[in-house]
Amino acid sequence: MFAQVQTAVSLIYPPRCLTCGDLVEAGGGLCGPCWRETPFITGTVCASCGVPLPGEDDGHRSDCDDCLAVPRPWDAGRAALVYSGNARRLVLALKHGDRSDIAAPAARWMAQAGAPLLQGTPLIAPVPLHWTRLIRRRFNQSALLAQALGRLTGLEACPDLLVRRCRTPVLDGKSREARSRTMADTLAPHPRRAGRARGRGVLLVDDVMTSGATLAAAALACRKAGAAEVRVLVLARVTKD
Repeated sequence: MFAQVQTAVSLIYPPRCLTCGDLVEAGGGLCGPCWRETPFITGTVCASCGVPLPGEDDGHRSDCDDCLAVPRPWDAGRAALVYSGNARRLVLALKHGDRSDIAAPAARWMAQAGAPLLQGTPLIAPVPLHWTRLIRRRFNQSALLAQALGRLTGLEACPDLLVRRCRTPVLDGKSREARSRTMADTLAPHPRRAGRARGRGVLLVDDVMTSGATLAAAALACRKAGAAEVRVLVLARVTKD
């Protein structure tokens, strides 16, 4: 019966490309041209932040210069896309365009990019929004990604493991140091959820990583809750030109 309903819906609303709107063979995907123009991250990447690195993968851990200079407070990180072109449009559509339909296919891309991080049944948790922003936006795009990832992988997701204690200013244009100062002590474990992280691995999910300051604050909050290991997985990673 469910399959018949799905068939009927697809006949009325045929699947379309997430970016250009052209018809595609399967729902929640990209057409051929848009797929080729979307900057998926493949090959050798930084084991800490997921940024693409030159050279062949030799099976040993590689970290970018930034992560070597200032080690991250998490154990491993990955990203599915470089934040440019079609990837940037997809992120902005999810974040500001009420395009919740992007979350499920984005979770598939993230699961593929972050396959090593999904081992060991980590608890999936999104980076939280301040309640004032949540009311205005009506949803947390990172929570949508975390919940979609949980459904896809069968892993437990806790959308409110962390809370944002104060509303922070927009971080665009700030240096890495300024972002870190702004985010210091702004995130904390939810007083009624912290026990779910104690002694286990936590997979932090966010839509975009720029400097990593927000994810660092979230990772430290997870450590405070007693997490044994913290990994981060984002839809898109800002890279240097």
